[in-house]
Amino acid sequence: MMIMKTLIKMIGLASLFFLMACNDDFLERPPLDQVASDRFFEKPKDLETYVNQYYNATFFPKYANHGNDYDSDDLVGPTVNTRLQGTRPVLTTGTIGFGNVRSINYFMTHYKKIEEFHDFDSYKQYVGEAYYFKAVTYFNLLKSYGDIQWLDTDLGDTSPELYNPRTPREVVVDRIIGCLDTAALYLTADKTNGYERINKWIALLMQSRVALYEGTWQKYHNGTSFGVENADPNKYLEKAVGAAEQIMESGLYAIYSTGKPEEDYRNLFIQREYSSSNEVMFWRKYDNNLSRGNSSFTNDRNFRMSQPLGRSISKSVIDDYLCTDGRAIGGNPLFQGHTTIVQEMENRDPRFRQTVASPDQVWKIQAHGNVENWSSVFARMNANADLNAPTGYMIQKGYDPQVIYHVQQYGEEPSILFRYAEVLLNYIEAKAELGTSTQGDIDKTVKLLRDRVGMPNIDIGSIATDSDWDFPTLPPLINEIRRERRIELVGEGFRWDDIARWAAADELIVGKRPKGFKASQISNNPFHEDEAGFMDPFQKAMPGGYGFKLDRDYLDCIPESQIVLNPENLTQNPGWR
Repeated sequence: MMIMKTLIKMIGLASLFFLMACNDDFLERPPLDQVASDRFFEKPKDLETYVNQYYNATFFPKYANHGNDYDSDDLVGPTVNTRLQGTRPVLTTGTIGFGNVRSINYFMTHYKKIEEFHDFDSYKQYVGEAYYFKAVTYFNLLKSYGDIQWLDTDLGDTSPELYNPRTPREVVVDRIIGCLDTAALYLTADKTNGYERINKWIALLMQSRVALYEGTWQKYHNGTSFGVENADPNKYLEKAVGAAEQIMESGLYAIYSTGKPEEDYRNLFIQREYSSSNEVMFWRKYDNNLSRGNSSFTNDRNFRMSQPLGRSISKSVIDDYLCTDGRAIGGNPLFQGHTTIVQEMENRDPRFRQTVASPDQVWKIQAHGNVENWSSVFARMNANADLNAPTGYMIQKGYDPQVIYHVQQYGEEPSILFRYAEVLLNYIEAKAELGTSTQGDIDKTVKLLRDRVGMPNIDIGSIATDSDWDFPTLPPLINEIRRERRIELVGEGFRWDDIARWAAADELIVGKRPKGFKASQISNNPFHEDEAGFMDPFQKAMPGGYGFKLDRDYLDCIPESQIVLNPENLTQNPGWR
């Protein structure tokens, strides 16, 4: 039975495992030694049943809500982002999310009870999944808190391990990568249908993501309060290259293209099925025929992409789209200016028009065949909360205009969770950071993404200078690879992690405000405009721009209530004291 449609009910222990999965405060959990584990883990199906609980939105975030891109310079919500503004308060109460660590460690402690009666090959898939989920759990903790206690034992409420000091982040990362090595060894190498169970290639993709994150974090945070003593970024960058390269050499995946550069990128995100997709490696399925009260529907797909609902894309993303000659818009005669969004889209990277809505594009195709364009939304933009778009640039990536696939609040567009494009981008960025990238590396990564949309490839020997590069002190190739990553992955939840690992808030966030298109294009503008007439929604709320605290806001606050429980060993993160 499909996991993404129906999670198997746990017989006898259902209520206990529900508590294990939902309560994050491991200090308040009932002792797990009360579980009759000797009778529960008896056969491979029991292991499968147990790990099914992790196939949820924590480990596989839905695409439609665009992840943490609102914690970045890419997407703009209806209110000022507190992380970017530097106004998150010190937390006096709360917990650190060790719930999944505890329940996974329980699995690790007890799964071997079946080895006497069953061959390891009959259940190694589920052991591999447990290692994968432990790795992802700790990666999420690492991104939030940095150094974090690494726990391997099946803990009781009084276990002394609960009061250990924080484990150094480089040790945590090494163990995450080790878990993913083990996961890749045990998980199936089959391509699979991409929505039931993870495979070896998902573990390697995650490993490339983790290693790239840590390699660049250590490189760009070196010498700061977030840095690592005796940093060795190249160790992780080489691991990122190796993991991505294994996927690339498998021959199982490729970039989706039908030879139609004017629509292929957009169409990738609105297909109903990805079981045979070469690019989509893992995805989540939705079906409006199922009851929205049924967990089989995975009813967190409550996201009306047919209306902006206070969400939009920032002008800084828009200005990053190259012209069709592969050069930036500054001083480029191909650029037609900002007067209207239609003009902005002329002679630009086709991904612009396939990501952002413009008045002349199709908004809705009714069941009886009538077509309505986005012009009807532009005519009423900002007239009410549903049509509120702070910057005017409305995202349509992932939205299918065919009304038959929508009901109020729910769309059937599947969520793409992992895709091959990320593998290529992780590989080429790590190679560039190592200083070992060649034109051949560009040709087997960036070129494939640009070929899909008919854009010129990067020529390492003749990269045109862009006076508006975000990182003018870095090599041109790194600037262009970062641009490519932003454009290809916009709205897919990567941008805050990229800003954090690049230590780039000083260039991209501090003192800046998100801007929008020319306000003269719409009749309803409740927002302010800047001196050039561009929408400036937060001009009054933060006249000095974002107040992100460079010495604090790259990591989260550890709740003081947790420090009180372990005052000798649990220290606060930089800047939160």
